[in-house]
Amino acid sequence: MIKVSLGVDIGGTNTDFAFVDRDGKILVEDRISTRAFEEVEVYLGALNEKVRLACRRLPGKAEIIGIGIGAPMGNINKGTIEHSADLPWKGVVPLADLIRAHTDVPVLVTNDANAAAVGEMVYGGAKGMKNFVVITLGTGLGSGFVVDGKLLYGQDGFAGEVGHTILRPGRTNRECGCGRLGCLETYVSATGITRTLLKILADSIQESELRNYRLNELTSLHISEAALKGDKLAKMAFEHTGEMLGVKLADLVAHTNPEAIFLFGGLALSKGLIFDPTKRHFEKNLLTIYRNKVKLLPSQLNSQNAAVLGASALAWDAFENNK
Repeated sequence: MIKVSLGVDIGGTNTDFAFVDRDGKILVEDRISTRAFEEVEVYLGALNEKVRLACRRLPGKAEIIGIGIGAPMGNINKGTIEHSADLPWKGVVPLADLIRAHTDVPVLVTNDANAAAVGEMVYGGAKGMKNFVVITLGTGLGSGFVVDGKLLYGQDGFAGEVGHTILRPGRTNRECGCGRLGCLETYVSATGITRTLLKILADSIQESELRNYRLNELTSLHISEAALKGDKLAKMAFEHTGEMLGVKLADLVAHTNPEAIFLFGGLALSKGLIFDPTKRHFEKNLLTIYRNKVKLLPSQLNSQNAAVLGASALAWDAFENNK
């Protein structure tokens, strides 16, 4: 009998899940829509049915050692999702308790970026590192901190919400789903760069292939593809995004002095388009004692399944620490 963990990544648009072995090999995977379910109980019923069907496709008998879940505003201390700006269910959702009603295996819920950090430590590029940060660039911006070999959770389980630090206090700012103005994720994320590009298009008369898309059709992938073709306005959007991210990462280094910062998620897949301006502005704004010492790296997890691998690593990490 093989041992597997069930990793679940609850994203703002879709929920991906997979059965994963200890080596980080995905045995079976699937997904459901997150947005399609206004009630969390209905969502969990649909997810449970999909998981049951996926379990039948495992190669032989398997023992599920635990369920790891990464979700926006997930709280490891309580197993809850609390006031997430990116999900359809508002308020405090007792996710772990709701799932435990259907299973007797351990259920762990944490911030999606914290799950990514554990995944990077268990399966990826942070093996052996004691101090590093993972920044997730998806629908929003998440962050997971590992300090002296331990994931940083803080007093209430919500330490390290870099995406909800204010970028430009006192100035005209973008509305954030959290209800505040000017949060970093409204500028630096897949949705953030799209908002930036739309502003650039409105302020410029330069030609761009991106003008051919309707307002609700344009995505960060379109911007990336256009930038790779040399579209000046698309490249300008990446430059602006990289500058804002670089400045914030320089502040982050002053707090935790990490060995490396990993960029993870859809926007990070644009590679040099986001890494080059981010690195340039990062080094420019670092305190002298930190310059040219902190590595800025892409996640070493499988890019197609990185978030799910991170979530599955939560269960493996807990399983091995409790032996």
